[in-house]
Amino acid sequence: MEVRRDVFQAIADPTRRAILLLIAAQAMTPNAIADHFDSSRQAISKHIKILTECQLVKQEQSGREIHYHFNAPKMKEVDTWMEQFRSLWEDRFHQLDHLLENIKRKKP
Repeated sequence: MEVRRDVFQAIADPTRRAILLLIAAQAMTPNAIADHFDSSRQAISKHIKILTECQLVKQEQSGREIHYHFNAPKMKEVDTWMEQFRSLWEDRFHQLDHLLENIKRKKP
């Protein structure tokens, strides 16, 4: 049975988020990525596989090595989806600020 993962499942894991932060700065090989973690190389490879399946990272063959690159357009999809919630919460915080200001003004 094949498990189909989505972007949100991929970024739910703190190790995968850390991997994304690493390769957002520069493309890296799996070994270079694994050097930043206390996990086994096999565990890091699993994380990279999930990120690749979800298209958050892209592979590029360079000679005998594979380099992983951050796929910013895919992450933009997450940002676009979250924007609806960001706007909602900003509105609610604005309403709360307004309420607090009114309470402060009413104090004797």
